Amino acid sequence: MIDFWLQRFQKGIQTQNSWADEELAKIKKRLKSEIGKKFSGSLAIRMVDSGSCNACEAECNALSNPYYDLERLGIRFVASPRHADILLVSGVVTFNMLPHLLDAYEQLPSPKWVITLGDCTQGTVFKDSFAIKGPVNKHLPVAYHIPGCPPAPDEIIKGLLGFLQTL
Repeated sequence: MIDFWLQRFQKGIQTQNSWADEELAKIKKRLKSEIGKKFSGSLAIRMVDSGSCNACEAECNALSNPYYDLERLGIRFVASPRHADILLVSGVVTFNMLPHLLDAYEQLPSPKWVITLGDCTQGTVFKDSFAIKGPVNKHLPVAYHIPGCPPAPDEIIKGLLGFLQTL
């Protein structure tokens, strides 16, 4: 452990998986290029938790740390759907959140896309409960799905790149 910290202070920010750092750097470069081509360098995302366990939100929060640093790539999370290009939905779509999810989608300016995040958006969890109105694609046109429970930050980045490549 001391060797790790010595390397970190001597050589800058590093992880123990240098191959993962190199792969992530390549993906981030491609992601920044795609955002530059298709969204003029700035992609705004409005995230809606439609009834999740907050694990997906925690992983999305990790995207803002200095290691992933999504804002440097041109991606930022916005508070209003009116300022967003993409609606990122997590959760099972509860009875109480369905009207808010539909309202957020309606406020999104056109062209608009919906990306689902996490396995529970597919309607497999609690599907027979009266309080669950999912899956998301039953109510909104889903353009892309990022699988995982929860998806790790690097999987979310790969998913965003995959979505941009479908446009």
